[in-house]
Amino acid sequence: MDAISLVGLRETPISADEVLAAVGEPRAGGTAFFIGTVRDHDHGRAVARLAYSAHPRAEGEMRRVMEKVVADVSGGGRPVWRVAALHRVGELEIGDTAVVVAAAAGHRDEAFDACRRLIDDIKAEVPVWKHQEFTDGGAEWVGAE
Repeated sequence: MDAISLVGLRETPISADEVLAAVGEPRAGGTAFFIGTVRDHDHGRAVARLAYSAHPRAEGEMRRVMEKVVADVSGGGRPVWRVAALHRVGELEIGDTAVVVAAAAGHRDEAFDACRRLIDDIKAEVPVWKHQEFTDGGAEWVGAE
């Protein structure tokens, strides 16, 4: 059985409930999830708006990251049963949900470890870029180094 129950990039709003339901697993003793939202500031500057864009291979890269996290965290003999991740693309408003990840495992330690690794590794390795516009008229790309 594939531990990846949901993975995707969406231009429409994403639901934490959908992600949480996707990792529902009767063998799980712990489920952890993370919700990333659009904040109104970054590095001391007020954010007016932002947009996410993604490389065409981003969803495949997200799946690869998720597979690696499941394998690494499950390596100690206490498996991660299910993982899910959704990331928004397109224009978002302050307060919108930008990303949701979740992990269900037999024990809370593995659920927390997998969830933390999912968000950290997705942010570090998946080609999704953020373009921020600031209220002072400036703008920047994040993640497009």
